[in-house]
Amino acid sequence: MQEYNFNRKVELFFLKLKRMPFILLGDKLKERLEKYHDLRLAMRQARIPMSYEMYLSNAVFYSAVSGLIGALFGLIMAYIVVSVVGLPEKLTRVTFSPSTAWLLQFRTIAITLFIIIFLTALFGGITYGLFFLYPGFQAGERKGSIDKNLPYAVTFMYALSRGGMNVIEILRSLSKCADTYDEVCREVDVILRDMDYFGNDLRTALQNICEITPSEKMRDLMYNLLTVIDSGGNIPAYFRDKSEQYLNHAKVEQRGFLETLGLIAESYVTAFVAGPLFIIILGVMMSVMGSGSNVMLYAIIYAVIPIGSLMFVVMVNIITPGNVGEAPLLPTENFVGEIKVAQTAEKQIFLDFIKSRDSLKIRKMILDPLRPLKEKPEYSLIISMPVALLYLIFSIVTGMKERNFIDYIDDKIVFTMFILIIPLMLFHEHKRAWENKIMSQIPDFLKKLASTNETGMTLRESIKIMTQSDLGMGREIKRIWNDIEWGVSINEALKRFANRVRTHVVARSVTLLTKANESSGDIGEVLSVAARDAAAEQELKNERSVSMFIYIIIIYISFLVFIGIIYVISSTFLEEMVKAGEKVTTSGQRAVPLSLNREALGAYNRLFFHGALIQGFFSGLIAGVMGEGSALSGLKHSVIMVTIAYLLFNLFVL
Repeated sequence: MQEYNFNRKVELFFLKLKRMPFILLGDKLKERLEKYHDLRLAMRQARIPMSYEMYLSNAVFYSAVSGLIGALFGLIMAYIVVSVVGLPEKLTRVTFSPSTAWLLQFRTIAITLFIIIFLTALFGGITYGLFFLYPGFQAGERKGSIDKNLPYAVTFMYALSRGGMNVIEILRSLSKCADTYDEVCREVDVILRDMDYFGNDLRTALQNICEITPSEKMRDLMYNLLTVIDSGGNIPAYFRDKSEQYLNHAKVEQRGFLETLGLIAESYVTAFVAGPLFIIILGVMMSVMGSGSNVMLYAIIYAVIPIGSLMFVVMVNIITPGNVGEAPLLPTENFVGEIKVAQTAEKQIFLDFIKSRDSLKIRKMILDPLRPLKEKPEYSLIISMPVALLYLIFSIVTGMKERNFIDYIDDKIVFTMFILIIPLMLFHEHKRAWENKIMSQIPDFLKKLASTNETGMTLRESIKIMTQSDLGMGREIKRIWNDIEWGVSINEALKRFANRVRTHVVARSVTLLTKANESSGDIGEVLSVAARDAAAEQELKNERSVSMFIYIIIIYISFLVFIGIIYVISSTFLEEMVKAGEKVTTSGQRAVPLSLNREALGAYNRLFFHGALIQGFFSGLIAGVMGEGSALSGLKHSVIMVTIAYLLFNLFVL
C-alpha cells in the first residue's frame, strides 16, 4: 500500500510538470494549429498520449529552462577562461586600426557574452530539437515493428477467416495477441476503439487507421481490405493472397539481404584483415629502415581492428530482418483460477500438485543443477566472471616475481578469456542445438496434427497419437500430453510448450492454434497454415546458413593468411635482419639500424601476438553474426581462431 501511494505521488508530480507549461503557453500555441501539422501527425503515429498543445508547451518551456542552465554553465565557463586560465594577448589574426583599437578594451566582455550566448543557444536548441525529433523517431520504431510482424499477423487473420470468423471477430482476436504481434495489435486496437467508444462503423474505422498508421504496408492492407468489404469480395481469399504476397516478398528480401551480407563480409575482409595486414607490413618496413614509428602499429592492432569489427557486428544486427532474440512469454492462466471451477476431487489433485511443486523444483535442481545455465547461457557469467577475475588477480600477484612479467601475463590473460567465454559458448551452443532441433521438427509436427485432425480426431486425440511418433521433439510432445493429463487445458499446455522453447516461430504457431481452437474445433486448415508459416521460416533460415557458409570459410582463410604472413615477418624477415645486424655489429660496421636488436624483435613479436589474438577473437564474432545472426554463436569461432594464434606463436615464435 505504501509503495502504491509513493508511485501515485510520483505520477502526480510528473503530471504537474507537464501541466504547468501548458497552463502558461497552451492558449498561444493553439492559434498555430496548421503550422504544426507534421508534428501532430507524427505524435499520432507514435501514439504519444498527449495533445500537441501540451507537448509543444513542454518543448518551449523546458527548452527555455535548458537555455538558462546553459547560460549558468556559460557564466562559469567564461569565468574559468577569463579569470583562471587567462586570455592570450592575440586571439585572432585580425588587426585593428588606431581608430578601432578601443574595441580591444571590451574583448573580455565580448568573449564572456559569446560563451554565455553560445551555451544558452546550444542547450536550449538541443532540447527543443530533441522534442521535435522524438515523435518521428518513435513513429519510425513503430513502423519497423509493424512491418516486421505484419506478414505473420496476416497469416493469423487468414487462418481465423478460414475457420469462419468475421472481420471484427478476427480483429478482436488479433488485438489480444500483443505478446506475439507487438505493434500490429496496437494498430488494431485503434480500429476497435473507434468502433467501441466513438460509435464508428468498421468502414470508417478502417479509413481512420489508413490516415494515421506510420506503416505503408499496414495502410495498403487496410485500404485493400476496405475495398474487398465494399465490393462484397471473398475475405479469406484476400488474406490468403496477401499472406502469399508477403511470403514471396520475404524471399526476395532474403536474397537481397544475403547479397548485402556477402558485400559486408568482403568489405570486412578487405578493410579489417587485408588492410591492417598491409599497414602492419608497411609500418614494420618503415621502422626497420629507421624512418617510421610504432604508434601506427599500436593504433591498428589495439584500436582500429577491435572498434571496426564491433561496428560491423552492430551493423549486421541492425540490418538483419525479422525477429531476433527470445520470444516473449505467452500469458498463461494460474492453477488457482482453474481450481475454482474444478470439481471437488479435481481440486484435491490440483492442491496436491501445488504443494509438491516446491519439492519437485528442488529435486529437478539436484538432478540437473546446470538447467538454469542451459536455459539462460548468460547466467554462466555469474560463475565464470568471478573465477576468471580471481585467476587473473592471482596470476598478477604471483607474476610480479617473474623477470619477464609482460610475456608471463599475456598467457594468463588468454587463459582468463578462455575461462570467461568457454562456459558461455558451451551452454549457448547446447541451447542453440536444442532450439534448432525443435525448430526443424515443428513444420512436420504441425502437418501431422493437421492430417490427423482432418480424419475427424480432436486436437487432444491428435496430440496423444503424436506421443508415439518418432519425431526429434518427442520428449516435448510427451510433456505437452502430461500437462493435458494433469487436467491442464490444451491451450494452456501448448502455451507452456511455447514458453519452454521461447522462439518466435513456435510462439506464433501456438498463438494461432490456441485462438483458432477457442473459436472452432475444426482447426485442420489452421494447422496447415501454421505448418506452412513455420516451414517458410525454416527455409529462409537454412538458406541463410548455406549462403553464408562460404563467407565463414573466407573469414577463416583470411585470418589464417593474416597470422601466416605475420608469422613469416616475425620468424623469418625480422629474425634474419637481427642476425645480419649482429654480424655487422661484431665486424664494426653499420648496415642496419641499431634499434632492431633482440629486445626490439621481442617487442615486435609480442605486438604481432596481440594482433593475431585480437584479430582471431573479432573475426570469430563476425563469422557468428554472418552465419547465424548472433555474436554469441561466433564465440566458438573466436575460441578456435584464438587457440590457433596462441599455439602458433607460443610453439614457433615466442
